[in-house]
Amino acid sequence: MSAIPEGFATDPGFDAAEDHTGPFYYKPLTDGRYECVFLAEAKNCNVNGLVHGGVLMTFADFALCMAATDHYATESCTTITFSADFVSAVSEGELVSCTPEVTRKTGSMVFVTGAVKSAGEVAMTFSAVVKRLRKP
Repeated sequence: MSAIPEGFATDPGFDAAEDHTGPFYYKPLTDGRYECVFLAEAKNCNVNGLVHGGVLMTFADFALCMAATDHYATESCTTITFSADFVSAVSEGELVSCTPEVTRKTGSMVFVTGAVKSAGEVAMTFSAVVKRLRKP
């Protein structure tokens, strides 16, 4: 079984749904992007014994929102559209990773793409648009 690599952090209590599904971890990279990871557990698996697609989508949403908001430093966001393509399966015990790319950031929207990977393979690709929400 894999383990969470050194240097990753998590924020328990920030988002109850992500706490329940994850925990999900993140690490800022030197180029301003974020790498996100989680360890696939039995609770994440479907009837076929593979990580449920909805879990991969939830993880991708976590990662893309981290990227879109710079870890919620000055704003929050809400996902407007999300499109995913499942490419391969993820098994229990595998470390799942994602480093999303912000393709465009406007005054009110952020466009993000990425790939969720495991065991050296792309498991899911995605694209999303999020609405920027200013913190009060």
